[in-house]
Amino acid sequence: MLPVVADEGRVVADVPSGLLIGGAWVEAGDGATLQVEDPATGEILGRVADAAVGDGAAALDAADRAFGAFRTLAPRRRSEILRRAYELTVERTEQLALLMTLEMGKPLAEARAEVAYAANFLRWYAEEAVRVNGRFTSNETGQGRVFTFKQAVGPCLLITPWNFPLAMGARKIAPAVAAGCTMVVKPAAQTPFSMLALAQILTEAGLPDGVLNVITTSSSGRVMEPLIRDPRVRKLSFTGSTEVGRRLIAQAAEQVLKVSMELGGNAAFVVFDDADIDLALDGAMLAKMRNGGEACTSANRFYVQDGVAEQFAERLAQRMEALVVGRGTGANVDVGPLIDEAQRTKVDELVTEVVSRGAEVLTGGRRIDGPGYFYQPTVLAGVPDQARVLHEEIFGPVAPIVPFSDTGEVISKANGTEYGLVSYLFTRDIDRAFHVTESLESGMVGLNQGIVSNAGAPFGGVKQSGFGREGGPEGLEEYLETKYVAMNVGGPLQ
Repeated sequence: MLPVVADEGRVVADVPSGLLIGGAWVEAGDGATLQVEDPATGEILGRVADAAVGDGAAALDAADRAFGAFRTLAPRRRSEILRRAYELTVERTEQLALLMTLEMGKPLAEARAEVAYAANFLRWYAEEAVRVNGRFTSNETGQGRVFTFKQAVGPCLLITPWNFPLAMGARKIAPAVAAGCTMVVKPAAQTPFSMLALAQILTEAGLPDGVLNVITTSSSGRVMEPLIRDPRVRKLSFTGSTEVGRRLIAQAAEQVLKVSMELGGNAAFVVFDDADIDLALDGAMLAKMRNGGEACTSANRFYVQDGVAEQFAERLAQRMEALVVGRGTGANVDVGPLIDEAQRTKVDELVTEVVSRGAEVLTGGRRIDGPGYFYQPTVLAGVPDQARVLHEEIFGPVAPIVPFSDTGEVISKANGTEYGLVSYLFTRDIDRAFHVTESLESGMVGLNQGIVSNAGAPFGGVKQSGFGREGGPEGLEEYLETKYVAMNVGGPLQ
């Protein structure tokens, strides 16, 4: 066990620092460790085991051994384990939130909200674990019967990102447990402690040894590729960049794995003249500044109709300028640091490029000097169509605003991207709302609201934002296979 230390030597939490393999916390085979940094200060929080190829193989061995028994464990028992994990997560909200803030940077209020979001996945799938159903019907020919049922797909590989380190783990693990799957989970190297704490909770909740195995590593590709190509693995779920997702899909094709990919986004935020502007501004702040803009669902491009574009831009700039930027543990802090210097440099380059093309900075637009990776909340007006900031995922607190004239124009602009994760639309016209939501090429739409995340709803995108869904009944289906039995019984129908 390795204590994670916050300010002035105060112990925040005793979190396992090893690899979880077969129910035991162990060191990496070669004893290597990787350090975890506080992005608000640049200081080292602690170290965790740095898994090598052999450790990954051991984790998959454990998952494979555990699968036979776990797939037949009573659904009610799997439900009870998830329910207990939910209760433990809620009980430890403050500890988990502080841990997440220290390793990822988000303000404590947002970290608490993420703990609640993560816990809700555990609760939702606790309720779904006992509702895995098939069907029994007559053959349409009148001879025999048709019987179908669902079975766990098999051992799974789950790869989670750094931006929502607890919730993304729960969103994958909970349906896998509900379905009866075993798994190997690899969290992001920047934020391993949240996943290790979640694994500790699930172990305490009674999850059998070997069902959940966690490997932390600085060499993700080297450790995970042999596992993806292993015939014992039957499912791969990844949340991260489109670039990495493409490579993983290619590797998964060798064993024809069942694959879920939640990849990059370039969300359009569309405001029509008839919208409730106060509501649209509230939605914009949520859609843009949740997690400091480091979210795949973050509003990346703001298209505002001509009649309200100037007003909207000015008022959004006022709200952004009023945000308090600082370490997430500070009082009244609204925006924390970006995850690392590489991400801050990317954001700064996007802003510099668009300003060189003539865009106007209404507020922000600069790095913040001092320790940590802070960037000013930024609003840009007069953004040209070809600017990189409209075509690349920003992953930072930058809002570029582009005016538009008519519905056809904005639909074309919103769909003019390789991505299709989420879009946001603000209008009071119900006919327009239906027309535009049905025309937008995205897997999700926020209609008059700036947040779409919901444990009971299917989260996922189209085009190069990926495929498959997480959350809701659809998320459980990702971990199940359907078996059909043609039954020569019952005789002809009377």
